Amino acid sequence: MSVMQSRTIRHAAGMESGPRFILLVAGLSMLGQFVIATYLPAFGPLGETLSANPAQIQQSLTAYMIPFGLMMLWHGAISDAIGRRRIVLIGLTLFLIGSLVCAAASRIEALYAGRIIQGVSAGIGTVIGRAMVRDVATGAIARRQMALVGMVFALAPALAPVCGGWLLAWTGWRSIFVFLALLSGGLLCACWLWLPETLPPSERHALHPIRLARAYGSVLINRNFVLLALANAGVNMAIYVYVLGAPDFVTHQLGLNAQSFAWLFVPIVGGLLLGSFALLCTADAVSPWRVISGGHIFMFAAALANVAITAFHLPALPWSVLALPCFAFGMMMTQPSLQLLALDSAPERRGLAASCYMTFQQIGNAFLSALVMPFLLASSTRMALGMLSLQCIAALLVLFSYRSRCQPFGGRPASDVR
Repeated sequence: MSVMQSRTIRHAAGMESGPRFILLVAGLSMLGQFVIATYLPAFGPLGETLSANPAQIQQSLTAYMIPFGLMMLWHGAISDAIGRRRIVLIGLTLFLIGSLVCAAASRIEALYAGRIIQGVSAGIGTVIGRAMVRDVATGAIARRQMALVGMVFALAPALAPVCGGWLLAWTGWRSIFVFLALLSGGLLCACWLWLPETLPPSERHALHPIRLARAYGSVLINRNFVLLALANAGVNMAIYVYVLGAPDFVTHQLGLNAQSFAWLFVPIVGGLLLGSFALLCTADAVSPWRVISGGHIFMFAAALANVAITAFHLPALPWSVLALPCFAFGMMMTQPSLQLLALDSAPERRGLAASCYMTFQQIGNAFLSALVMPFLLASSTRMALGMLSLQCIAALLVLFSYRSRCQPFGGRPASDVR
């Protein structure tokens, strides 16, 4: 493709980077959240229909998360080769098929199969959406766009379990997966009509095995990238202690029914929305590193307060969820800046870097779901301590990343993009 054609595609992408583009990117990112949280209220009925015990139903989360995390490693590299738009359309089609397999399941093995197909495909939107934002914007503009995406994306954890709970009550658990199929089908139509291609052919990279291996190697040995990716994973695991533990926390510890998940998720979403709005207001005035450090101060204070509440108060509303929106506020302040700083570590392979970045996050969540959550679910105090521990680890990783730039903590690195 000629330079003039490349510029035309880039200009078209820039023209589309308005509200419609932001909504599409946010919708693609939300899909991964919906596929986790929408069916959480249905764990009990799923076990009864499929003759499965609670541990087997819990592993359906793992059946989704492991392929979700592993395939994320490849989505960005494939998009670097064939373009962003094409792989998004392929991913949405596969997700639609996986949702229908789950809806038709009559055995636990069929549910696992559908969840695996969903896991293979759901990460495409999460990875490619971030790369597309970075394709068309830089600096404060990119942070504002990521904040806007975050504001829409933040609605998913509240809407998903509420939708799932009411669908379960009205028409049974199969309707939850039919809803996911309709959601992905609607996104597929919208992206087919309106999603632009943001990566010109002149900037693509062939899927040559040796070159691809070198590209992955260069990203994965980049100390700054790895530290930022691990820091992001730690923070997400901290909030996912309550997302993945929601069925037990809401129904057993708080003693509520399957239609009451909003008591947990709405406060969290409120914090996420406020954090995105605060980032939107400060994108031009405050450097990314100061925003990240401020977000971790909020998270640490909230997590510490949560430990104190659980240590001295039995699980009950509103006390058991009081600190969660403050933690979510701090988390959303940190995420867009962490993502953009990490992608800037590999400017020539943003798709591949986005894949690696999200792979760290999702493998962390899968590890949390499979191995750590059974221990934390024993009590609300353990859940609170788990959140605090993960946040502290993430804060240390951010500090190491900052200091690796040879700047005293509290200053501004020379490479900081405003």
